Amino acid sequence: MSRVLVVTLDTLAERMAGPAIRAWEISAALAAEHHVRLVTFGRCDRPGAGFTTSRVDVGGFRAEVEGADVVVVQGFVLQTFPWLQTAEQVLVVDLYDPFHLESLEVERYRPGPERHAALANALRELAAQVARGDLFLCASEKQRDLWLGHLAASGRVNPDTYDADPSLRSLITVVPFGTAAEPPRRTAPAVKGVVPGIGAEDKVVLWGGGVYNWFDPLTVVRAVDLVRREVPQVRLYFLGMKHPNPDVPEMAMATATRRLSDELGLTGTHVFFNEDWVPYERRADYLLDADVGVSAHFEHVETAFSFRTRILDYLWADLPIVTTAGDTFGDLVAAEDLGATVPTSDVAAMAGALTRLLTDDGARQRATANVARVAERYTWPVVLEPLLRFCREPRRARDAERLSAAVPPVVDFAALPLRTRLRLDATAAWRQLRDGGPAAVAAKVRLRLAKRAGR
Repeated sequence: MSRVLVVTLDTLAERMAGPAIRAWEISAALAAEHHVRLVTFGRCDRPGAGFTTSRVDVGGFRAEVEGADVVVVQGFVLQTFPWLQTAEQVLVVDLYDPFHLESLEVERYRPGPERHAALANALRELAAQVARGDLFLCASEKQRDLWLGHLAASGRVNPDTYDADPSLRSLITVVPFGTAAEPPRRTAPAVKGVVPGIGAEDKVVLWGGGVYNWFDPLTVVRAVDLVRREVPQVRLYFLGMKHPNPDVPEMAMATATRRLSDELGLTGTHVFFNEDWVPYERRADYLLDADVGVSAHFEHVETAFSFRTRILDYLWADLPIVTTAGDTFGDLVAAEDLGATVPTSDVAAMAGALTRLLTDDGARQRATANVARVAERYTWPVVLEPLLRFCREPRRARDAERLSAAVPPVVDFAALPLRTRLRLDATAAWRQLRDGGPAAVAAKVRLRLAKRAGR
């Protein structure tokens, strides 16, 4: 039995986004065999189930690590704490989110210096992670190809790691996002007959998750404008407009989606926005009130290596899926006949696919049956098996003795224009104050100072 520390930067609360959910489920699965602590640098007011949870600050983090045998990290941690490079603990690095590619879209509408600084920060974090990790996790075979290239370019694919395992599965393995092993159970109606304007017999198309810049909800809204002429009872419901992590602001695409819906006269009649974020324990109620799950995205590099966790919720709830082709789940939907895939930004094709699944009982039932079959592959106990197996016999990477203790320098914030630095600091402080009060602001300042000082 090992002492396992799982580390996230995200909020652990009733409402959780993808990184926190993944850290939570990893902790729950490992807790069946190990002593597990889940810590966050963000807000924490959700107790664990078989494991402990807590909020950690910069000063207390080292003690948390030193009390563990295995540490599982995600996000921007290693360059903030360079001493992790020489820590004796076995380090598992979760690369399920290629955040360096994501930053190209997240920061797309920022000034140029900020965009370059954000990407440089992401690349330095990845360099620190790649230089130290003993096991790397990714979300798909396509992602694994991306990260194998990154590891090879960084010298981690070498005679030591290759001779130990020519497949390199012991260095980087696929651990997708998962779904609960138990089927969803309704506790109360959530959408139909509850949301004003959506009746008990209406046809609900669910957009299950946030509205970010790399998604294409505009095509879905325009498609619903066409679908309503043949299916008047169609209702498009956006599940969560406000991200539970206050450090994630509303993006330009969310604003554009609201504006388009208003311009087409659809808001409150055929298009509806849940302004908050659905509690994790209640998401089943919303999913079970839907008839079709939808996702749409643009064609760019973030799409190619993404892993849309909202699609997993559709699988869990046996929902037929309509999605844009071109990513991992688009390929899966097409190969397994889980609904329909459509070309990028093709309004007519999106409208046709939605109309067919809302009106053709045979097509919908066939897709539903296929979804139920495929969903079994993605339950948390199944997808986490490589990590569970590793933690039963944790070990340092075969090339651990040769790894350099040098850490890439942190981002040079001092090189940014003074106005840019002041605006970034003020924005971060305001969000922390709004979410956690003065104590949260103080902790954020300590973390930022540690990061800049390289401590």
